[in-house]
Amino acid sequence: MQFKNPVPLTEIAGLIDARIVGEKSASAAGINEIHQVAKGDLVFVDHPKYYDAAIQSAASYIIINAEKEVPQGKALLIVEEPFEAYLKIVETYYPFRPSMEMLSECAKVGAGSVIMPNVYLGNRVVIGKNCVIYPNVTIMDDCIIGDDVVIQSGTVIGSNAFYYNKKTNRPLYYKRMTSCGTVEIEDGVEIGAGCTIDRGVTGVTRIGAGTKIDNQVHIGHDTLVGKNCLFASQVGIAGATVIEDEVILWGQVGVSKTLTIGRGTVVLAKSGVPSSLKADQVYFGIPSINAQEKRRELVWIKRIPELWEKVNALLVKEK
Repeated sequence: MQFKNPVPLTEIAGLIDARIVGEKSASAAGINEIHQVAKGDLVFVDHPKYYDAAIQSAASYIIINAEKEVPQGKALLIVEEPFEAYLKIVETYYPFRPSMEMLSECAKVGAGSVIMPNVYLGNRVVIGKNCVIYPNVTIMDDCIIGDDVVIQSGTVIGSNAFYYNKKTNRPLYYKRMTSCGTVEIEDGVEIGAGCTIDRGVTGVTRIGAGTKIDNQVHIGHDTLVGKNCLFASQVGIAGATVIEDEVILWGQVGVSKTLTIGRGTVVLAKSGVPSSLKADQVYFGIPSINAQEKRRELVWIKRIPELWEKVNALLVKEK
């Protein structure tokens, strides 16, 4: 998330009751997750396992709960609970202001677009030209829809990320990390009925131009989908995944988080993808492997009873 205007570190430190170590006169451009940060951003870290990664990341300012050496040009904002500090910053600079109208007054709809009954458009939503948004579609705050986009009934764009901070020293272990990112749907995308596309936690979830999505598909937070992809019904993609251009995922494919599926790859129905896949390949199975290799494997599995009988026969003969 980028702030509307840079915010002085001293202002942020006062808000979250932090002690600044290092550069004190600077201003922060925004607050983002470690894989989204750029120079001038804040990032938070509350586990020793990730201290060094956060400090050495592109972020200029690190909200942390430990004394550490500060690289030149950076600053630490030391607090007891960095996660709570993150929540307070987001709530202050990106406050939740629900629109109680079906079509928010600050939503923008382009020429030639059709918005059917019972569509909800949140604050600052932008709809491009010549789109068709079918009944009962929900498009939450700050989402951007390109030109010539079709969204079928019951789909939700911009729902909160499934992203939680876990602490076992409190009665309720999981606390939701407030989502302040967005969703961008590029030109010529078609989205089926009953789909859900989560907003980025602090960044963007993007669906590339020309991509076609069937009914009941879920796309997790911060996922980047390339151009001209094809997703069949009941595909599920976890957060922070990269799907490159021209990828085809057939029905009920499940894709794990933080991986990459290379350009032009096809994953056959009911496959599970736990790790990155190379470009221009066909994959099948759980876990997914090269489809031809998987078919050979299945042939040998089918022959196991026959082979077992032959082994038994040889053992009997030897006796």
